[in-house]
Amino acid sequence: MRIVLVGPPGAGKGTQAQFIASHLSIPKISTGDIFRANVSQGTPLGQEAKKYMDAGDLVPDEITIAMVKDRLAQDDAVDGFLLDGFPRNVRQAEVLDEMLLEMDTKLDVVLELVVDDDEVVRRLSGRRTCRKCNHVWHVDFDPPTKPGVCDHCGGELFQRDDDREETIRHRLEVYQEQTAPLIGFYAERGVLVGIDAAGPVDEVTERAITALRPFSRS
Repeated sequence: MRIVLVGPPGAGKGTQAQFIASHLSIPKISTGDIFRANVSQGTPLGQEAKKYMDAGDLVPDEITIAMVKDRLAQDDAVDGFLLDGFPRNVRQAEVLDEMLLEMDTKLDVVLELVVDDDEVVRRLSGRRTCRKCNHVWHVDFDPPTKPGVCDHCGGELFQRDDDREETIRHRLEVYQEQTAPLIGFYAERGVLVGIDAAGPVDEVTERAITALRPFSRS
């Protein structure tokens, strides 16, 4: 099964991608993971991508496309995959169509995680990261015993720049401008299905699996 997962930042795409891919026994291909690997390794592409990621902007198409194309060519993606974070705009979607055509296949379904902006801000702005062990807490959903102090190592908790409300609002504006048109693009092709991404993680996962069943090739 070949799936694209779309939704605004903070919709839970990373979490749901992991569960859905595991349930369907297909690889989760996350552009976020690809970007972070390149950034941590200090590759030229990674250094370029980091400039945009730090500003809350989207990484340019040419960088993203090159990374994804290499990943889709790997053996574990031959029989199916779940793409998380790509495509982010209509041009990338058209390029993905071309990639898949070369592979003599096509997408089965595009799953949209639907969540409103205020909930996204609440989810992301509440995150606090430990300076020592990097564990991430949340002031509402997973608070430490003592505010500002990590339960695991006693390290100081801080709010990352990309978790600040102004950065999150900017990312949502970028999403609406560049990524949201994908919804119409895929709806016209009859492969789009949306689910409510609010509520407990396991309930969202069950909604996703149920929504994907009609598109299964098995």
